[in-house]
Amino acid sequence: MFVDTAKVFVQAGRGGDGAVSFRHEIYVDKGGPDGGDGGRGGDVIFVATENLNTLIDFRYKPELKAEPGQAGAKRDRHGKSGAPLYVKVPMGTIVRVDGEVIADLTQNGQEIVVAKGGDGGYGNAHFKSSVRQAPRIAEKGEPGDVFEAELELKLLADVGLVGFPNAGKSTFLSVVSNARPEIADYAFTTLTPNLGVADIDDGSLLIADIPGLIEGASEGKGLGDAFLRHVERTAVILHLIDAYSNDIADAYTTIRRELAAYSEELAERPEVIALTKIEGLDDDMVAMQKEALEKVAGDSPVFALSSQAHVGLTDVLRELRKEVVAIREAEKAEDKTEDEDEGVAVISLNQEDKALAWHIKKVSEGEKKIFVVKGHKIEKFARRTQFDNYEGVNRLRDIMKKMGITHALLRDGAEGDSVIRIGADEFTLLEQ
Repeated sequence: MFVDTAKVFVQAGRGGDGAVSFRHEIYVDKGGPDGGDGGRGGDVIFVATENLNTLIDFRYKPELKAEPGQAGAKRDRHGKSGAPLYVKVPMGTIVRVDGEVIADLTQNGQEIVVAKGGDGGYGNAHFKSSVRQAPRIAEKGEPGDVFEAELELKLLADVGLVGFPNAGKSTFLSVVSNARPEIADYAFTTLTPNLGVADIDDGSLLIADIPGLIEGASEGKGLGDAFLRHVERTAVILHLIDAYSNDIADAYTTIRRELAAYSEELAERPEVIALTKIEGLDDDMVAMQKEALEKVAGDSPVFALSSQAHVGLTDVLRELRKEVVAIREAEKAEDKTEDEDEGVAVISLNQEDKALAWHIKKVSEGEKKIFVVKGHKIEKFARRTQFDNYEGVNRLRDIMKKMGITHALLRDGAEGDSVIRIGADEFTLLEQ
């Protein structure tokens, strides 16, 4: 079964908690802290493979969860990191979160971390210093990334077949390639996209056959908008038109309008046009239909073929191969130029400065006044704080003081018993 969209719940592993522990050995009167750090949570990694061409697996397994990190232990033993979760997806898979593309997997073997595991918390051995000989502080592990992702598959092929239903697309694909699509003498025989490899001279072409389009396809009629995504990434379009069409020019321009309405980029894609099913027509009729088509085809080359009689197929495949090779070479040159441009220096805010940035907002919840502190670095410290441990909370207060947050809170009217909220946790500005 072909499935080209799916929704999945993605959860990277949580980091392991740090440990609070002290050495207990014979002849060692006062052992120092030896609590180890927690392990890092596992990432969720998508891997593109050419051996898949559907997202159906995600319909039956809608949750993707990586392994959490293990907690630290005594004797400075670090917790084991959680194993990453590798998820195989078809080449051409796009991953969106809240409408934003976070991954686009187009190369076989390409790996992308779509969800990062949380860092493990430090154990109390990490906090030992000359003035703090017996710290009872340990950090919690951070949660990993959690979100619902939308997966969309856009088939990656060299050639995309378009045309009205029953224009001969499936027959063409079955004759020139190893594909075996369903073929019958009625419209909409093809209900899902098919892929096939056609060998020509010393090369080959990956060809995608999509279900037939009708007028209004770009607006969803006949599920056309769902099918058109599969020719968005093809290098060349092969537009097949039934030679028995009453108005050959209208048949051609109708499909062209739908391509343009769906995507301007798709409408500008190189195109090869072929009259199909010419085995039942005399040469004069074929020539007349071809001439009518050439008047509206612009610069696109027009061929006449019969898939059943194996007439004209080689010429069409050679033209397609020539177009595909030219486009792929142009893409390589463009990629090389982009790689060279990456060496140009770009002035931007230092990443460390971004991480240290924070701001304060006062909110009222009934009679309760709350000072909400937001910022990447301070929120990270708060997530790792054990709020049921007074030493841990005091450490967070010390960090706020060093970052200048405490001074800003006092300037904004906060007092010792004022409630501070960072992330999901609340505490008072000073220990009560």
